[in-house]
Amino acid sequence: MPVTTLKHSVATPSSLSQRLVVAVGASLLGLCLVYFAGFSHIEAVHNAAHDTRHSAAFPCH
Repeated sequence: MPVTTLKHSVATPSSLSQRLVVAVGASLLGLCLVYFAGFSHIEAVHNAAHDTRHSAAFPCH
């Protein structure tokens, strides 16, 4: 049985403007997730992130 090697390639932004767009996009996604978990009225979401938010001094009440 022949052995095949899989090569993985990762596209990385090369210019400063591309890296800036990626950084801003990742930051906005992170802020949206924190906002959703922090101020969600869904009890399951609130309880899932409750202890983590308190340990990071993020207000939730």
